[in-house]
Amino acid sequence: MTLRRTARTAALAVVAVAAIAGCVPAGFPGGGGGTAGTPTASPSVRPTTSPSVPPTTTPSSPSATPAATTTPPPTATPSGPASSDCGRTAGASPTARITEVSLGSQVVSFAPQGDTDPLPTAIAAAPGGGSWLAWLGTDSKVHLGRLDCGDQLVGTPTSVDGVDLQDIKADAQGVVVLLTRPGPQGSGKLCGGTSSPTKTMWMVRFDNSGRQVWEQQVTNLSGSLGGYDPGALFVWWYNHHGTLAYDGTNYAAYFEAAITVANGSCVDIHEGDRMQVVNATTGSPVSGHDSFAWGCSHAWDSHIVWDARTGHFAMVCATDNKCRIARPATGQTVAAGVCDGTLFGGNIVLAGTQGYWTAWSNGNQTKLEHFSTGASDQTVLTADKTQHSHLAAYGPAKMLLTWKSGTSIAAQVYDSTTGKAVGGQFTIAAPDHTYVEAKDYTDGSVAFPAAGTSTTSIRIVRVMPLA
Repeated sequence: MTLRRTARTAALAVVAVAAIAGCVPAGFPGGGGGTAGTPTASPSVRPTTSPSVPPTTTPSSPSATPAATTTPPPTATPSGPASSDCGRTAGASPTARITEVSLGSQVVSFAPQGDTDPLPTAIAAAPGGGSWLAWLGTDSKVHLGRLDCGDQLVGTPTSVDGVDLQDIKADAQGVVVLLTRPGPQGSGKLCGGTSSPTKTMWMVRFDNSGRQVWEQQVTNLSGSLGGYDPGALFVWWYNHHGTLAYDGTNYAAYFEAAITVANGSCVDIHEGDRMQVVNATTGSPVSGHDSFAWGCSHAWDSHIVWDARTGHFAMVCATDNKCRIARPATGQTVAAGVCDGTLFGGNIVLAGTQGYWTAWSNGNQTKLEHFSTGASDQTVLTADKTQHSHLAAYGPAKMLLTWKSGTSIAAQVYDSTTGKAVGGQFTIAAPDHTYVEAKDYTDGSVAFPAAGTSTTSIRIVRVMPLA
């Protein structure tokens, strides 16, 4: 069960690669097995050399992570918006408010937008109606600031070391940022391909004054375990986006990762995804809670949501293991696809009654799938004719689907119980980004960051509540 890949673009052909096998490495739990045959779908650049068959050796478990580290407060601290709700008024039809935000520092380019390119920005709803905004600077730091009810930056942003931004999520006590940092390479020799830097994935916790409280690695590299050492679980060059969810006590990070396994005198590196839960107060890793060391093989577009109705985190991934949208921990198929290079997954949101909705695309056609514990039980064909879309909860009974439409964004509201379209399609006069996600707010609005008019600004697009 092996997988051969070719580069999607010549521009990335020089990116370092090594063998990727189509099986869960021996000894790792969770869904995702190898595919029989050689699918052709490719969400990113893949090795041009044939990988070897996964070894039967059992690598050490990647579940162990270093203890949380408490760090001193930064010198600059952002102030927050008023504690009361923002009082955004619901309208009879959806309207978008676009606000230019001056950052005071450079943000990395919003282009290109591949799954191996840095994510420029992320937003999180804060209790009271304001927001936390994160952006990746050109200084190898992730910058973090507060937005008021008018989506304007207030106070002085703080920053933390990071070479890639993944996601942010907030609660009443503060915010958690998911980011990557450089990691040790290790002494192993790749069985094939060329070397590429290894990275670690971290959760970093800030309180509402902007003081860093703790940081916790959710991969497993250390001074004695580098990325090319057997048993390493780390972030490599491919498919490395991650998302956060919060259950009221713990934060869960669900992200695409790499695992290193011995293959005689050299090592193979396999790609999949991992979910790690961390206590919000202490920063310590938490076992159980739907976490797993290894989920979908060859995962991309991994998404997670907390479901208070069931008391569980729910997740979906896109995988070339049988070319489908799947549930990573169980391996169950949500929707079957075709590996033709156009299979992409989207967000997961709570349905109005039981179960979930997820958006996905194949053959440049986006569909909404409703599912509960396994396969989809309802399919909604949308007007989305592009490969990537974004789905967010939109008030208590609706959801908002958005997608790129030329230089603007097209959008459609759907009923989160029936899946029926609500009103007509509308346009938002802002550019889309493939991996910058929209976030829902308790007042029923939805917001997402978009490229600003300069390299030191970001536009906040807010779709106002719908009556």
